[in-house]
Amino acid sequence: MSVLCSPSRELLRRIDRLSALLRPTPIVELTCDSAQLFTKLEYLNPVGSIKDRTAYWILRRAAERGEIDEHSTIVESSSGNFATALATYADLLGLTFVPVIDPNILPTYESFLRRTCARVIKVDTPDESGGYLKTRLAVVQDLLASTPRAYWTNQYGNADGMDAHYRLTASEVCADLPSLDFAFIGVSSGGTIAGMSRRLKERFPDVTIVAVDAAGSAIFGAPPRRRHIPGLGAAIVPPLLEHALIDDVVIVSEQDAARACRELLWDHGIFAGGSSGSSYAAVQAYAERMRARPGATALFLCNDRGTAYMDTVFNAEWIRRLE
Repeated sequence: MSVLCSPSRELLRRIDRLSALLRPTPIVELTCDSAQLFTKLEYLNPVGSIKDRTAYWILRRAAERGEIDEHSTIVESSSGNFATALATYADLLGLTFVPVIDPNILPTYESFLRRTCARVIKVDTPDESGGYLKTRLAVVQDLLASTPRAYWTNQYGNADGMDAHYRLTASEVCADLPSLDFAFIGVSSGGTIAGMSRRLKERFPDVTIVAVDAAGSAIFGAPPRRRHIPGLGAAIVPPLLEHALIDDVVIVSEQDAARACRELLWDHGIFAGGSSGSSYAAVQAYAERMRARPGATALFLCNDRGTAYMDTVFNAEWIRRLE
């Protein structure tokens, strides 16, 4: 990763224009008999997910430090949303972006990346967990060694990703809600829960932070195994997780995630993706503990829209194949 002598004024000018696109996302209340339940609709970010914030903030801080300019090549390993956000913002900023993806990527995301990026690398060799994360990360290292002026956004270890959710996502929650007793936050790269948990506990010292992870993920010590729904869980423990202030963990099966996605749509009119369903399933699993705190308020995130999941969590035949 090269460091430039001084920040590029032209790139910073473009980023300032880009910042106007990221407006606060709404928080809406859902009908719930165990708590006053809210969800934050992160799928209303410009490119369609909570990863918009991560991509924007990492690029901004890298430009401010002079680590990238108009001639840089951005590289990243991503299962979908982060790559999509990076591809869009890099294109708007005039930067080159090379995503490293794998066979588990949803077809909608892969099609978008291949239309937007001049080069897409798709690995096909699984690692020892049966997934592809470690294989993708090895390719990223090869790209850094072989590509002039390459910059790795490193969503699993870049503190700017955590800072994005401390300064942006969680600060909006603090401004919109007068109280908060429970926050359910999915874990993958670790940046969202690290940044949000720290900011929320500053504003609401008694809030219970519940980390939501996928069955088959290695993040909280279970043996890794193949997972089918992207956006939640990982085959490694992300370095950013050590900064998170977590009170409890709920592990959600892919079947329960799919069921909860469908309930969000049918019962609440919210068309959200797999990690959103997992968080809603965790809310349901926590119902009795929330009832024990009369008047409790709770929040979970709808991280992306359900459109890309029509062939998976919204497909009854696909769900049957998981059983």
